[in-house]
Amino acid sequence: MADIVGFIGLGLMGKPMAKNLLSRGFPLVVHSRSPAPVDELVAAGASRAGSPAEVAERATRIVTMLPDSPDVERVLEGERGVLSAVQRGTIIVDTSSISPAVARRLADRALTHGAVMLDAPVSGGEIGAINATLSIMAGGDAGAFETVRPILNAMGNPERVLRIGDSGAGQLCKVCNQMVIGGTLAVVSEAFALAMKAGIDAGRVRDALLGGFAASRVLEVHGERILKGNYQPGFRSRLYAKDYRIAAETQAALESPAPVSAVVHQLVTALVAAGRGDQDYSALATVLFDLGGISWNRE
Repeated sequence: MADIVGFIGLGLMGKPMAKNLLSRGFPLVVHSRSPAPVDELVAAGASRAGSPAEVAERATRIVTMLPDSPDVERVLEGERGVLSAVQRGTIIVDTSSISPAVARRLADRALTHGAVMLDAPVSGGEIGAINATLSIMAGGDAGAFETVRPILNAMGNPERVLRIGDSGAGQLCKVCNQMVIGGTLAVVSEAFALAMKAGIDAGRVRDALLGGFAASRVLEVHGERILKGNYQPGFRSRLYAKDYRIAAETQAALESPAPVSAVVHQLVTALVAAGRGDQDYSALATVLFDLGGISWNRE
């Protein structure tokens, strides 16, 4: 029989990830701040927990998917948190995107309670979470990673479920991931803006670029979103701004220069400041369109 898995955090990403675990035969106990997704998972066959501590009392494999570092710290270390009731031998898998430094600290704290914590952030957005095609980049103990690999494979693409290194390495990899996406997204947006300013069909430009060396998933997926003006959130801009804050802090701590990422960080900040923080982060293009005086679909 599959391990009982606890899942904490049933938001835009967490809910479909938990559903995939349930559909693949993992007995599931769930907890989230909002009751509606818990009710939905319980109706599908999961069990309800009233607190993170109750999850820890009932499961020795625990997955968390939360917005930011303080949320993970509160769920693990707060009153009735996971670590207040964690069983020895428990493996905690944090799939949130948080600070590498916080991930390392929490992993050390988990060890003092006889548990192991992996940082295992994901990439692929809501679509990847729904389709169980996420890339998962893990940091932490190699043996624990192999133990929970079946759980990770149920939520992601098994060929893209990778252990990067020791604790914090998964989160560092996620920082790199967001930097590459952001830089590409900004330049795709600039290219579309240039085409529009020149009176050329940006859609045909995208089609041509997809057939050459400039092709990328960002151009394919987010390029289509931009051209259609579809900014329904697959990943909210305010969370992307949080990821860029973490990137900037990590770059500064390691004295690693990142001038391109600094510019993208400002563009993302401008997007959120314009009141568009709950739209998909591909809406970064609208900041460049506004700067260029280009009319765009605001729906």
